[in-house]
Amino acid sequence: MEKEANAKTKEEVFEAMEKQDVHFIGLWFTDILGRLKSVTIPVSELETAFDEGMGFDGSSIKGFARIDESDMLAKPDPATFRIIPRRPKEDVIARMFCDILNPDGSHYEGDPRYILKRNLERLREEYDYTFYVGPEPEYFYFKDDKNPEVLDEGGYFDLMTLDAGSDLRRATVLTLEGMEIKVEASHHEVAPSQHEIDLRYKDALTMADQVMTYQIVVKEIAQQQGCYATFMPKPIFGVNGSGMHVHQSLFKGDRNAFFDQDDEYQLSELAKRYIAGLLRHAPEITSVTNQWINSYKRLVPGYEAPVYITWARINRSTLVRVPMYKPGKEKATRVEYRSPDPTCNPYLAFSVMLAAGLAGIKDKYELPPPTEKDVYRLSNEERAKERIKTLPGSLIEAIALTKRSKLVREALGEHIFGNFITSKLVEWDRYRVNVTEWELKEYLSVL
Repeated sequence: MEKEANAKTKEEVFEAMEKQDVHFIGLWFTDILGRLKSVTIPVSELETAFDEGMGFDGSSIKGFARIDESDMLAKPDPATFRIIPRRPKEDVIARMFCDILNPDGSHYEGDPRYILKRNLERLREEYDYTFYVGPEPEYFYFKDDKNPEVLDEGGYFDLMTLDAGSDLRRATVLTLEGMEIKVEASHHEVAPSQHEIDLRYKDALTMADQVMTYQIVVKEIAQQQGCYATFMPKPIFGVNGSGMHVHQSLFKGDRNAFFDQDDEYQLSELAKRYIAGLLRHAPEITSVTNQWINSYKRLVPGYEAPVYITWARINRSTLVRVPMYKPGKEKATRVEYRSPDPTCNPYLAFSVMLAAGLAGIKDKYELPPPTEKDVYRLSNEERAKERIKTLPGSLIEAIALTKRSKLVREALGEHIFGNFITSKLVEWDRYRVNVTEWELKEYLSVL
């Protein structure tokens, strides 16, 4: 594949800032749960940031350092330099993603971006492959952040009067393209006021940065227009939730390692083993790809979200789908992993999906036959007969599986693995002791 054409060196960053008359730089990074953090510095401080990093208190960031080891450095990556468009000319701001370092300059083990970089480096060292991903994040527009009141009653691909979000999507796409983020398509999704903007596939690190940028752009454009955008997986009962299907492939140079012209499905043996790895390890990586209690309100039968661990080409009820091959489009051969939602930390989610696929390759997992039938319509007995397993049904089930997972522990590293599990157990405890509105309606008048 071609090298990222817009990658910049430190010197090119200073040239671009002078040309664009940039006044401030936002230094961006995420905590272990994928929440975006930022510190803004004037241009006069950028040389120091490049050379030494900008100091901050790591103990105040979720899952970072303890208070007795809290000094951290955020060092900007010049390849991620982008101008943030649609601002007054006298207030030009740019952003760069940062690597988080210890005071001695070593990489910090709690930095999700570093964890993904480390997994990608292992992939290059062991296999000489590049990991490409193309996510499809969905989200809702609401009138405000207090109640899920929709802007429209449109459905899948609806246009014009039913789709009140058309202008919002268009403004979002223009902003993303102004930041050199390529968009393949945008459209109304199945649920009322639900939308999707698909990003053109990139290498996994670039794409993780783009997903974080995408989310903040979607939210800011909505806020500018007086409404609210949310990536919450299941904000409305009774309609489809928001997922983030992740298309993925491995390349060696310009060659797609997933393609085989002579195979029945045009899939190489490597691709089949990769899929088998995703299927086998899906339960233990689900807490990372679907990390919130609300995520499991989406992963239920009947709303297009996958529940059963199967694969197919046409069937969209499966966990893994292989889009149909188009002659002359060998580079587009890919697998689509359908359970993640857009509130995952993309750096960690891409890491565990890659680890699962590579386990299938390394240990030569056998791929079971595809399931080209609606799994939702099968009885429990029929699913048992075909040995069809299910994803975990709640966050606590998912965490229990992850806690025992050697694969996830190795992919995330001890620091993030331990802190992630602890954070999710705290979230579950807060949830389980809460008395919900449903319980009051169900029990108060009869018990």
